[in-house]
Amino acid sequence: MSTINQLLADDAVDLEASAADWEDAVTQAGRLLESTGAIDPAYTQAMIDSVHANGPYIVVSPGFAFAHARPSEAVKQTALSWLRLTEPVEFGHPKNDPVSLVVALAAADDKAHTTAMAELAKVLGNRAKREALDSATSVAELREVLDGAGTPGRSRADSPAPAEGTATRNKILTVCGNGLGTSLFLKNTLEQVLDTWGWGRFITVEATDTISAKGKAKEADLILTSGEIAHTLGDVGVPVHVIENFTSTDEIDAAMRELYDI
Repeated sequence: MSTINQLLADDAVDLEASAADWEDAVTQAGRLLESTGAIDPAYTQAMIDSVHANGPYIVVSPGFAFAHARPSEAVKQTALSWLRLTEPVEFGHPKNDPVSLVVALAAADDKAHTTAMAELAKVLGNRAKREALDSATSVAELREVLDGAGTPGRSRADSPAPAEGTATRNKILTVCGNGLGTSLFLKNTLEQVLDTWGWGRFITVEATDTISAKGKAKEADLILTSGEIAHTLGDVGVPVHVIENFTSTDEIDAAMRELYDI
């Protein structure tokens, strides 16, 4: 069983939801977690507050929003909920709206959910699997697709190792508002690209939050993030590159080739 399925209770899945707007969608995703005892209502409100504070950065790929907030006493156990909308809603993202799928994460700490995030990034980045997720008519069908989340995608020819002096610090930061949700999506997809190139052993990727990123920027060669978070970061002394689709190996591959001039 995939880690996603281990964290996703049957009662935390709604495949035929209807929402008035993005806030209603996040509220419903949170209430699914509340119904399983994974969180208190305060965490649902924290997920909403995070979007109000940071913008629609949780919309990490076309049609998909990953709702989450920082670990807190309102989280009783690490868990996921799955809310699929019959009619998509706007979150205000310039590229990835409208949203038809909202997955909410409650993390009891900053490590327990990392495997599930890697699996979810892969399954959402695979067009056939994403279509299967959108057409699943039961929890059993959904789980069947999610159990194939670890299946590798298409491969590329390796790129040359970074030339000496190309990467002076050998670290890339992926950044989001909380440092444990959308930044992990981006980290996982970036690591797929680096491993395919054969660069995985040369470059460290660290997922972090906006506040920490400002202090850590001097340790990194560059930062990958969303448009909203890039605006919040401002000038941190290293290149900050905006990624629209956090699950797209193609977009990140192109960005890396540009940034490393290969």
